Amino acid sequence: QVQLVESGGGLVQAGGSLRLSCVAPGSIFSVSDMGWYRQAPGNERELVAVITSDGSTVYADFVKGRFTISRDNAKNTVYVQMTSLKPEDTAVYYCKADIRRSEASRHEFTYWGQGTQVTVSS
Repeated sequence: QVQLVESGGGLVQAGGSLRLSCVAPGSIFSVSDMGWYRQAPGNERELVAVITSDGSTVYADFVKGRFTISRDNAKNTVYVQMTSLKPEDTAVYYCKADIRRSEASRHEFTYWGQGTQVTVSS
């Protein structure tokens, strides 16, 4: 079982920027979709952005034009650059990855990061 490791959260002022990173460590054969989700207190977890293994991206409407997702396949790492942050972006951000553990595995398994707090002050 692979645990994703997140970093980059923190406290920023409205209009500021943060870059979150998430790495899938250990022995891995391949990683397909990687993405970011967030959950604010009292709300359900919602999709922020997803990037496929070939670089195709999907963004939630509320982050389009402000957030950019990217990945480094050699490092099994996904990033999200967040700019023009708003107080309503305050949430715990979780990364997710679909991972094939070995060549012998017939399908992928989904792994989640531990979550990193992003707080945007007004």
